[in-house]
Amino acid sequence: MSDTAVADKTAEAHRRATEMAEQAKLPYVWKQTISDVDVSVPVPPGSRARDLAVVLTGSKIAVGLKGQEPIMAGDLPKPIRLDESTWSLVDNRSVELHLEKTNAQEWWAHVLTHHPAIDTSRINPENSSLSDLDGETRGMVEKMMFDQRQKEMGQPSSDEIKKQEMLKKFMDAHPEMDFSNAKLQ
Repeated sequence: MSDTAVADKTAEAHRRATEMAEQAKLPYVWKQTISDVDVSVPVPPGSRARDLAVVLTGSKIAVGLKGQEPIMAGDLPKPIRLDESTWSLVDNRSVELHLEKTNAQEWWAHVLTHHPAIDTSRINPENSSLSDLDGETRGMVEKMMFDQRQKEMGQPSSDEIKKQEMLKKFMDAHPEMDFSNAKLQ
């Protein structure tokens, strides 16, 4: 292994350790999928829902006990779908937040904008199936997969097939014209 590769691995390990240490200092634990974020905020054991002050808006959150400084509060990095986001008290010791992202196609670097960010380029998303996607996205993915298979077989892509079909219809509609030098681009 070259000195550069060793230095790169060492620097990456240091970045990862620093990121993990920063995240461990946060007053909550969080995880995300491409479409949502789940946050677990510890509260004193025996806490009841009526003792809590939980605020969820489209762009801000706050969690704490009534009459005290919030355990966590601040601006979200991106908006959430408020009607699909929830919170609950679990075992009288943690507040569990489920935040539905408005843009379900991007990773968040942090939950609150003033907290340390993670490197989103290193996130390995979970496998998903085409049935998990909305109709428009699914159609786009299926088209890309079809085009990739066609390319591997040396066949025309879906766009090229569409152009060929349009030219054929035009040729059929205009038999009086000479199409011998026609080229598709």
